[in-house]
Amino acid sequence: MSNSVAKDRRALVTGATGFIGSHLVRRLLVEGWSVHVIVRPETDRGALSDLGGAVEIYEHDGTTEGMIRLVKEAAPDVVFHLASLFLAQHRVEDVARLITSNVLFSTQLVEGMLANDVRMLVNTGTSWQHFEDAPYNPVNLYAATKQAFEDILDYYVNAHGLRVITLALFDTYGPNDPRPKLISLLWKTALEQTPIAMSPGLQKIDLVHVDDVVEAFVLSASMLERQTLGHERYGVSSGAPMRLVDLVDAFERATGCEKLPIEWGGRPYRPREVMEPWQSYRTPPGWTPHISFAEGIVQTRPKRTEAS
Repeated sequence: MSNSVAKDRRALVTGATGFIGSHLVRRLLVEGWSVHVIVRPETDRGALSDLGGAVEIYEHDGTTEGMIRLVKEAAPDVVFHLASLFLAQHRVEDVARLITSNVLFSTQLVEGMLANDVRMLVNTGTSWQHFEDAPYNPVNLYAATKQAFEDILDYYVNAHGLRVITLALFDTYGPNDPRPKLISLLWKTALEQTPIAMSPGLQKIDLVHVDDVVEAFVLSASMLERQTLGHERYGVSSGAPMRLVDLVDAFERATGCEKLPIEWGGRPYRPREVMEPWQSYRTPPGWTPHISFAEGIVQTRPKRTEAS
C-alpha cells in the first residue's frame, strides 16, 4: 500500500451514493481506509453496487438516537459529510425536505459524533452562499440551509471542541456523472443536434474536476490531524471561471464536436443568476487543481459515443 498513513484509518461518509461522494469512497479505499457510509432506507445505492462488501453501509432511521448508534458502530476517525438536498429553485412543498436534509440530518450527525467522542469533520458547503462575492448572501434557500448548518457547527466547535474544515464547492464535473447538469446537457445537444434555448451566456461558470475535488477532501482529513481547534473554511475552485459562451466554445474545441445549435438569449437568466462566482475565498493550503477543462471534458464523453 502506497499510503501507509491511511492504513487502519476509519472514515464515515454521508452522501456516498452521490457523484462526488462515490468518487471519494473509491479514493479512500485505494488509500487503505476502512470506509463506512450512512444512507437513508430509500436511497438508490447503485453508485456503490460494484464495490461489493468493500464498504459498510448503515441505514439511518431518521432519529438522533439512531444516528448515535450508527456512529458508534462505524467508530470513524474522520467524518466526511457530503449528503445534502440541492434545489436551484425551491417550491413551497420543498421547504421541509430542504430543512430535514441539510439542517436536521446534519445536526444529528454531529450529535452522533460527540456522543462517541469523534472530533474531526470535513463538511461540504457551496460557493452559492456568497452571491455577488458577499461574506454571506445566499443565492437560494439551498445555500441558506448550508449556511444555517455552518452556524450550528460553530456552536459545536466552540462549546465542544469539534475540529471542522468546510469545503465550499463551486460547480463540479467529471466522468460518469449522472446529474442533469450543464455538461450532460451540452453532450445531449451535441449528439442530438436539437436546438436549445439558453440565456445570453455571459454568466461565468467555475467548473472543478471531481478528482481535484476529492483530492481537497482527502487533504482536509490530513489537515484536521494537525488542527487543534476551530472551524476552517476553504473554497474549492478551478481558479479559471469562464463565461458560458466561452465554455461552450472550449467544449466544442476539446471534444471535436461540431458547433452546438444553441439559441443564445432564447431564455432569460434565472432569478439571482450568479454572473460572477465568489472570489474572496481561501484555497486549501497545499491544494491546487491539476485537471484542466480541456483535459477533463474529454473524459465525460458518453460511453455510447466512444466508437464514433
